[in-house]
Amino acid sequence: MTKRVTIADIAERAGLSKGAVSYALNGQPGVSEATRQRVLRMALEMGWHPNSAAKALSGARSGAFGLVMARSPATLGIEPFFMKLISGMESAMAQSQTALLLQVVSDHDREIATYRRWWAERRVDGVFLLDLRCEDRRVPVLEELKLPAMVVGGPGHHGSLPGVWIDDVGAMVVVIEYLAALRHRRIARVAGVPGMLHTELRTQAFNEVTQRIGIEATTVSTDYTPDEGAQATRRLLSAATPPTAIVYDNDVMAVAGVSVAHEMGVDVPGELSIMAWDDSVLCEIVHPALSAVRRDITAYGTHLAEHLLALLDGQQVSDFENAPPRLVVRGSTARPTVGP
Repeated sequence: MTKRVTIADIAERAGLSKGAVSYALNGQPGVSEATRQRVLRMALEMGWHPNSAAKALSGARSGAFGLVMARSPATLGIEPFFMKLISGMESAMAQSQTALLLQVVSDHDREIATYRRWWAERRVDGVFLLDLRCEDRRVPVLEELKLPAMVVGGPGHHGSLPGVWIDDVGAMVVVIEYLAALRHRRIARVAGVPGMLHTELRTQAFNEVTQRIGIEATTVSTDYTPDEGAQATRRLLSAATPPTAIVYDNDVMAVAGVSVAHEMGVDVPGELSIMAWDDSVLCEIVHPALSAVRRDITAYGTHLAEHLLALLDGQQVSDFENAPPRLVVRGSTARPTVGP
């Protein structure tokens, strides 16, 4: 068996006292920031783990949960989903006086490095894993660190980590069957980022239901931004046989799609029906108001935080399915006035 790495081992290699190393690892004053970072890097390289028995005896908690977003910082300003999710988390965490530590990074490498740093510094008591992918290399890292975590998404593809999820497959089936009942036979989907589990689940459901009903289907991948949503809409509407309905994977792209349709002189909903996802206030203030898949994102965040708090209290926590989405019909969908 490999000998457990101790603070004394790190101190010897770093040429520091055990007290200085302890200050650095526990985020206490007494060492410079440069020394603290050097000690943390060395501890990770040596495979140091905090003494879980001593930690359990002390009962010490940091009083914070972590959320790392590997997206552009601009996402928080334009995507209502995240603000609703965070507000739900905060409503549950406030009762236990637990804070949310939010970190925005550029990619998953930096996200994983953040988890390792937080773990070494005992900065957070647990984390929320966002944007679950089909083959997600972050999952085994969190399992290895034994850092309590709740996965935002599923079902499946998140190892032993518990998750909270919403039925995207069932929602997509309802949407396509509704549009088919309106006599739409050419339906396009402006999708999100390929590889994300919820994107792939919706894609699979979209392909299966359109094939079953006999609908001409097209999917265009984007990064969820209104710019790419607008570009995808222009390409679709410029085709020789444009779709009579477009389903967007979020609401900001759907709003951008309405703007492009107006710009190109395409009547909504006469020539083009538009369906959004998530149903934020944006769907109600645009003209015409957007039909949408409504998901209770605030409750989603609340359930995630409640389950992570329960996990820290030693309770048995398993996967949880949030309330199913429902279809909200407004003025952007109707039977097409153009021919098949």
